[in-house]
Amino acid sequence: MLRSFTTHVVRPVRSLDGLWDIRPELNGTSRGKAPRSYSRKIEVPSAWESLPDLWDFRGTVWYRKKFMTETQGNLRLVFGGVSHTAKVLLDGKEVGGHYDAFTPWEVVVPQVDAGEHEVVVEVDNRFGDHSALHIPNDYYTYGGITRPVELHEVPDQYIENIFAVPRLYRGKWQLDVRVRVKNIGQDAAFGTLKVRISGQELLLTLPKMESGENGEVSGTLRNLAVKPWCETHPNLYPLQAELWEEGELCDDLIDRVGFREIKVKGKKLYLNGEDLHLRGFNRHESSPIYGCAIPTALMAHDLDLFDDLNCNFLRTCHYPNDQRLLDMCDERGIYVWEESHSRQTPFDPPIFEAQIKQSTLEMVENHYNHPCILMWGSLNECESRTPEGVEMHREVIGYLKSLDHSRPVTYAANKLKEDKCLGFADIVSFNIYTGWYGGGPENIKGFIDDFLSWVDSPESLGGKGKPVIISEFGAGAIPGCRNPQADFWSEEYQVVVLEEALKTYLHHPRICGSAIWQFCDGRVSNEPNPSPDNTFSPMDRPRCMNNKGVVDEYRRPKLSYPVVKALMATAVKKHGKI
Repeated sequence: MLRSFTTHVVRPVRSLDGLWDIRPELNGTSRGKAPRSYSRKIEVPSAWESLPDLWDFRGTVWYRKKFMTETQGNLRLVFGGVSHTAKVLLDGKEVGGHYDAFTPWEVVVPQVDAGEHEVVVEVDNRFGDHSALHIPNDYYTYGGITRPVELHEVPDQYIENIFAVPRLYRGKWQLDVRVRVKNIGQDAAFGTLKVRISGQELLLTLPKMESGENGEVSGTLRNLAVKPWCETHPNLYPLQAELWEEGELCDDLIDRVGFREIKVKGKKLYLNGEDLHLRGFNRHESSPIYGCAIPTALMAHDLDLFDDLNCNFLRTCHYPNDQRLLDMCDERGIYVWEESHSRQTPFDPPIFEAQIKQSTLEMVENHYNHPCILMWGSLNECESRTPEGVEMHREVIGYLKSLDHSRPVTYAANKLKEDKCLGFADIVSFNIYTGWYGGGPENIKGFIDDFLSWVDSPESLGGKGKPVIISEFGAGAIPGCRNPQADFWSEEYQVVVLEEALKTYLHHPRICGSAIWQFCDGRVSNEPNPSPDNTFSPMDRPRCMNNKGVVDEYRRPKLSYPVVKALMATAVKKHGKI
């Protein structure tokens, strides 16, 4: 299922996970029509690279699943993620499609007859003019239906989403809620919403919705008897919305809420009024066995390692993560920076702005209620020096802010003192690889002190006085490459760099957070990145992997693991947990 808890009691929902028929177009191009026969089967969710003969397949694969319905009605197919371009057919008729691997999306088909039905999905993971976000990159673009699929039977009017913002007012928690209802029926509709949490109920009257329209209504639940959410006490509360029409309950939606406020005040971040210090990792959804289709047991194992390493912070580089992983972070009290899909993506493709905005919208709307998400981000290491780059940062970061006023917004920059976009962000975040891409480990402290002096000067064009996060730092270490001289690519050299960096960043009075690049080694593209900087080539990545993980791709610790664990413990001792 898409979530780790029950999201509907009234609405009939079933999983379409399991065995699907597939047919790869082995010449790499699609015929454009669904095949008449299917040659093999695959488990969904999965990446097709998990099949030995499709390990490096880039092209089109057709997926097919049959299911039964007992009555005529409206069907809503919800896909957690398809990598990366999809076209959906139901009973031979095209009914929808989607671009981008990392956000949930839906296809709604009204008035489907009872009986057996066949859903077919054409999945394409090729690069090209149709794809501005999925490009050859420092992480691999997998193929397949890589996250869960659900089938919903919905009435003519159904609850599409609920958005909740907790707010502390005069020592009491309030909850501002906004509910969106969709009318796919033929007639105009009215309705009433009942919203419940922690023993309190809010009654809301929907406006008239014409056929095909959405209706939104909002209100506030006040003086709630709830406990706050934080790292040490990740308290969660079910939030239930019910849709009533003419005295009958016709639909529902359940989500979870954690009561917390994240604030930026000067150079500090505050959670529920307390000074917040973030320590952790960047993490890709990557496994040599599962690709990006990480099973929940491995997600939990990764977070167990986070806990063992004394970390409280996860950055979802460089795309929205699986809802089930975010559910686990809600439950465990792990703070998350989530960002829409972009890494060193050129801005010149005509479709770039539309695709990054769609990724951003779907990320925020689907993940809005996760208390673990403390900040949103986008445009990792994109061009931030040119007039065109400034305008794109202004547009995308401004759009992100417009979608959610309750969280700060940032972007991970790497143009150092040439950056011209810091004024758009609430938090200054930089990827700094002193000791790896420039200078030696002995230069880390001097470099960061000089750089932070620039941030707090007028020359930074808006960075002055804002919180600072070191969003990436690290060094490559090929697993098993060992030598006492601590040469480049050795596990010993990674220890030297991370030890010096963590001693500096974890205790620096001007830095409120730091994230090691990266948690685990991960597969990269075979093709060079087309970014203007041309900063990535597979020739720079031994094993065709990004080898900067503190654990390898199988989660086996490197020499740096116990060093990182001990140094993170010193930060816990100094800053505490909240």
